[in-house]
Amino acid sequence: MRAIIAVLDSFGIGSLPDADRFGDTGANTYGRIVEGRAASPAGPLQIPNLLSLGLGRAAHLADGSVAELTNGPATGLYGAARELSKGKDTPSGHWEMMGLPVEEDWGYFPRTVPTFPAELTEAVIREGKLPGILGDCHASGTEIIEELGEEHIRTGKPICYTSADSVYQIAAHETHFGLERLWELCHTVRKLVDPYRVGRVIARPFVGEKRGEFQRTGNRHDYATPPYRDTLLDINKAQGKEVIGIGKIPDLFAHRGVTQEIAAHGNEAVFDATIAHTKSAPEGSIIFANFVDFDTLFGHRRNLMGYAAALEAFDKRIPELKTALREDDLVIFTADHGCDPTWQGSDHTREHIPVIAFGPKIGTGSVGIRTTFADIGQSIAKHLGLAPLSVGTSFL
Repeated sequence: MRAIIAVLDSFGIGSLPDADRFGDTGANTYGRIVEGRAASPAGPLQIPNLLSLGLGRAAHLADGSVAELTNGPATGLYGAARELSKGKDTPSGHWEMMGLPVEEDWGYFPRTVPTFPAELTEAVIREGKLPGILGDCHASGTEIIEELGEEHIRTGKPICYTSADSVYQIAAHETHFGLERLWELCHTVRKLVDPYRVGRVIARPFVGEKRGEFQRTGNRHDYATPPYRDTLLDINKAQGKEVIGIGKIPDLFAHRGVTQEIAAHGNEAVFDATIAHTKSAPEGSIIFANFVDFDTLFGHRRNLMGYAAALEAFDKRIPELKTALREDDLVIFTADHGCDPTWQGSDHTREHIPVIAFGPKIGTGSVGIRTTFADIGQSIAKHLGLAPLSVGTSFL
């Protein structure tokens, strides 16, 4: 008896009732992808396995304007979940999923230039032994690297920027600045931003020598503030069971509650690792994977066609995962927030997330609209025979 959670990072299915607070009313990552592909020369989105499990029905629950796009009777449990946490960040989505909503607002930086407080910037330069910083604004990561990459190489000043999320991001060249030096700088800045309640410091290494050649690499690291109390991961680990974090999962939980950390760069590598560990993990294990490409390569970059192709590639591998399952396994496909590729700007969008659950002994049908992402963790706790979490209601 094991639980496998696949987070399709940013795959929202319709704006939440409070989306107006975030300027996201009407955002719908899945819905806009379906519409965009249907109107394109490529034709309709081809995701038969996800539709069979109930994704189309879940999307219709979240946003009645989205067609159900059913593919016969649902072969899994399906529904949508709303976020209790007050933001639309990656850590808050993952933490709430594992039974720990973020009850207070993260700290955010204003949309001013400069965006960072002067005393913080002075401390970053002093403690990081830097000649200065570049950026100091809200920005798209790919765009600001393109704009400032050459100056960064010339001056040795890292590129520091933020977004609508609670983040302090640092981009630096892997060789001219140094990858290890970037990671060490992020460790330093992590401590400096704690008084500002910043959720994550993110290392954004890149390569290339001039404008038009710069590319971010897979050596990104997220330095998250630690969860403020135990999550489902901690609880399972305390029972002597395995918690296998694939991709950026260990970073998001500040490496707490994880017994095995599996580095994997890109959706295909994450799926390879997920299937491999589904085949080998012992009973009682939690296998927790984040498919980051949906967010970083397509959502933030507002690349609808790329997002659609990534969904199709994910869908094609679902039969492999099913073949690797044992009789008592539970699989949950979900997300952590939205990132509508047609929305203004380049930030996350406040949306429902899909809840798709299946396994050889898991039933079928609607689980409705859940009032918290924590229902996912509560259901996993019940499945694994763990004590109930303090938040959430099981749908099993």
